[in-house]
Amino acid sequence: MATKTNFSFSELETWLNERRVTEIECLVPDLTGVARGKILPRQKFYEDRGMRLPEVVVALGVTGEFPEEGPYYDVISPTDQDMHLRPDPSTVRIVPWATDPTAQVIHDCYDRDGKLIPYAPRSVLRRVCDLYKAEGWEPVVAPELEFYLVARNTDPDVPLKPPIGRSGRSETSRQAYSIDAVNEFDPLFEDVYDYCEKMELNVDTLIHEIGAGQMEINFFHAHPLGLADEVFLFKRTVREAALRHDMFATFMAKPIAGEPGSAMHIHQSVLDIATGLNIFSRPDGSPSDEFHWFIGGLQRYIPAAMALFAPYVNSYRRLARFTAAPINIQWGTDNRTVGIRSPLAAPAARRVENRVIGADANPYVALAATMACGYLGIKNRIEPTPECKGDAYLGDYQLPRSLGEALQLLRDEKDLADVLGAGFITVYTEIKEIEYAEFMKVISPWEREHLLLHV
Repeated sequence: MATKTNFSFSELETWLNERRVTEIECLVPDLTGVARGKILPRQKFYEDRGMRLPEVVVALGVTGEFPEEGPYYDVISPTDQDMHLRPDPSTVRIVPWATDPTAQVIHDCYDRDGKLIPYAPRSVLRRVCDLYKAEGWEPVVAPELEFYLVARNTDPDVPLKPPIGRSGRSETSRQAYSIDAVNEFDPLFEDVYDYCEKMELNVDTLIHEIGAGQMEINFFHAHPLGLADEVFLFKRTVREAALRHDMFATFMAKPIAGEPGSAMHIHQSVLDIATGLNIFSRPDGSPSDEFHWFIGGLQRYIPAAMALFAPYVNSYRRLARFTAAPINIQWGTDNRTVGIRSPLAAPAARRVENRVIGADANPYVALAATMACGYLGIKNRIEPTPECKGDAYLGDYQLPRSLGEALQLLRDEKDLADVLGAGFITVYTEIKEIEYAEFMKVISPWEREHLLLHV
């Protein structure tokens, strides 16, 4: 069960009493997926229900910077106004690693007039879910989240290395789907599963991925908002567990040179609310028009949405030929070389997998964006290209190759702005431009190695 649906404040109080909670972490996911907020004594939480934070708190870059001027302030007040935070009782979970009984509650962000802050990630996902609901549709998603375990590293100039397992050795070769390689980190994963159980997270299977020290966790399919909350909380959980075992867990898209990158593959389907049936299948079990239009929408809009799916300069290092990551927007059935895959499934479970998204993407933003692409495809009846039945790596690149290129495509795409909100697109692209400019100030080892004495 992904969320405590329609959980009331009285039920929340009972839940807190049963667990003798004394402190509450009031959380808000920002644009990067970082948990912002306050930690309050329980009594103060009741008194301050409706806590406030500056509007800019959810609109920071990964470096903590924000613009000094420009279109950013057409959306956000230059007077640094407060936003009003309201707890979502259905998101309450225990903090299993806390010393004192502590709960965590995710909050939504509102302005002084009671309207959702349009650029807050949770607001953007709510907006897209409401569009589906207005059509009589119920979106269903299931993320697959990859990440690396790496040895503790406190010097950013030193490359990352796989951690030492219980054998006393670190991985030196790729161990895809190896049970023994996962067992190397049994003590860590026992803590992870214990934490997830106590937090009622909807996790399914754990596997070892291709890279040295690379893992993947799958989530059961559910409603997008609840699952975005779970991915957001799971990232915190794995990082905390790894630290307690003297290693780091990272969701960087490409943390180690020469190893595959980490993705967040998202499986998507759509139910008819009235009948409960999957609209991607006809009564005879064959693929429906909506199935093909959804794929067509992904093909049409993924390039423009890449800054949302691949949000950092590092993200584009992952998207290279023959590296278990897509380079284009071809689609195919049971084909892992394409960007848009249709897994083999019974008609009731027919779904579309977006394989473009990186593990570094904000789960709320990524889910909202991929659903927006599919929504536009159905609404505009966009036909997909012919199915790719061969190796898509032999085709041309169809995705932007850098964050700068991706940001321009996102700014130019009016349809996505209409669905996700123009204010959100403005704030997001302005923040990402600052991050990109900051990165361009850095001189890399490659430049010193090949240019210093040769040009």
